[in-house]
Amino acid sequence: MAFEPPPRLVRALAETRRDGADAWLHDLPELLRRAVALRGLTVERLHRPGGRSGLIVLVRRADGSPAVLKLAPAAARPGAERAALVRWDGFGAVRLLDADGAGDAAGDEGVLLLERLHPEMSVRSLPEAKALLEAAGTLRRLWVEPPAGHAFETVAGRTGRQAEAMRAAAEAEPDVRPLVESALAAREELVASAPEGRLLHGTFRQSKVLAGERMPWLAVGPDPVVGECAFDLARLVRDRVEDLVATPSGASTTRRRVKRLAESLDLDRERVRGWTLFRAVESGVRAFRVGRPRDAEVLLEFAGWL
Repeated sequence: MAFEPPPRLVRALAETRRDGADAWLHDLPELLRRAVALRGLTVERLHRPGGRSGLIVLVRRADGSPAVLKLAPAAARPGAERAALVRWDGFGAVRLLDADGAGDAAGDEGVLLLERLHPEMSVRSLPEAKALLEAAGTLRRLWVEPPAGHAFETVAGRTGRQAEAMRAAAEAEPDVRPLVESALAAREELVASAPEGRLLHGTFRQSKVLAGERMPWLAVGPDPVVGECAFDLARLVRDRVEDLVATPSGASTTRRRVKRLAESLDLDRERVRGWTLFRAVESGVRAFRVGRPRDAEVLLEFAGWL
């Protein structure tokens, strides 16, 4: 099955330097052919621009019903995504259609068959106030206890690795050192005093909430992690960050977002602010590292408001 993977996916895999990504991209046509044959699917089209962590294909099942096939490299942790979707079982998130099926086949571990949502319609298409309200309501449904004996990564573990990379970047870029130090100090305090952990989406933002048939809005594309709920709000606070930075009221709007989201979800405002600071600085430092200086400047300006 010959095709060109979406440029957005190719760029994202190159930026994150994920092990085995080049080999996975080379093998992708054969992986797709095998996944389609194994499940008796008919391919309609690739979804473009698609995701950053995997190939998204619109398909039909043998009974004619619509579905989505997602293929992701091992470094994107598709096994963790599968486990989280099984735990949520369609409550607040896209439903996994082959929870007991072909995903266990050899060489097929990075394949997910999902219910078809409306990829062209995300919460981001709504006016900002309504978008934040709907996104927060969707996120609340996902915060459940992780299953016993789970193997999900923890917030402390994930951010610990990121902290090491941030320290190294601060040595190479002295101008970012004050913000990095503030972000690392915030993380240390947050981790030391973290409340009981829940299963989190991990990379939640407005574009990750799509319109559905059985529920108005459902989350997609988790990179699940177990930890405190405030961590999951950090990306939502900075949604539409380019618009925020372009307006004189960006700083005050950001602080109001922190307050509004924390209050609407019964969370501590300072913990939401702290995780938003850490994650914005981490993203900004990473953008510098992969050669996206404009994105880095926007993210670090946003972080400075916190």
